[in-house]
Amino acid sequence: MKYLSLALALFFGAAVWAQNPYVALLGASEGAQGAAVSAPRTTLAVDVVAECDRTLAGPYARFAQKYLGVRAPMTDKVVWTIRRASVALLPPDGLFGTAAPASSEQHTVPHAVSQDEFTRIQPDKVAMGVQSLEDAARSAANTIFSLRRHRIELITGDAGENVFGEGLKAALDEIARLEQAYLELFFGKHVVTTDSRRYVVYPQSDKMQYIVCRFSSVDGLLPESDLSGDMVLLQITPSGLAITGLEEAAYKDPYVACRVADLSVCTVSCSGRECARAVLPLFEFGKTVRAALPRRK
Repeated sequence: MKYLSLALALFFGAAVWAQNPYVALLGASEGAQGAAVSAPRTTLAVDVVAECDRTLAGPYARFAQKYLGVRAPMTDKVVWTIRRASVALLPPDGLFGTAAPASSEQHTVPHAVSQDEFTRIQPDKVAMGVQSLEDAARSAANTIFSLRRHRIELITGDAGENVFGEGLKAALDEIARLEQAYLELFFGKHVVTTDSRRYVVYPQSDKMQYIVCRFSSVDGLLPESDLSGDMVLLQITPSGLAITGLEEAAYKDPYVACRVADLSVCTVSCSGRECARAVLPLFEFGKTVRAALPRRK
């Protein structure tokens, strides 16, 4: 019987929530579907999106000013920032739904293509002889200027009359790819990734502040228990105002007990900076009223 009551509470509580997020039945009630037990409560979903901006210095970085006339980043750098956040009511289907675990993936990274590291064999190395780093940088710079000259010749038609249409497009795309590979040897790689996570918060009537997670500009989003990061806080400020037009009826039979949610301001902040704000109905800070039911004729 205990488990049956709990199941009824969850089922009818979800139905009431879908109809009206501000008012929900409280306690036992009897309707056309039978008896139901409801104990309304609120569940909040806090979504945080962090962005990682990573710069990898190229092996020829210190020669960029000498051969290309532009300074390049000399050291690797990783910076995490919180791009956006949001707080909202978590519907019952999101609370009880289970997502399938991500399947394991395996892929092979080619020697000449990699997103977060440089090529194993430098693209300007065409002989077995070993060059000094500066000589290799000079050779790479010369190749960059040569590729640009060839591109201009193709565009202006000086390279020949038989290069046109899809052949011209393929040649220009290949020159652009090679130029980018050589430029990365000087100016490095710039990789931007995002990390999106959802945190579930269960409000309590005697608690206004919650540590959602922690954040570090070096390591990104961290667990709540990791003290090396700054706290990402959820602050709840109840309004203390009843919903307009809904007052407690005089005690008379028949009546039904209802829980009226309070419109509370929910603010997500980190390091003193506000990331999100929303006004949401929270049952934990509301009040219980008795609503009279119409008498059956």
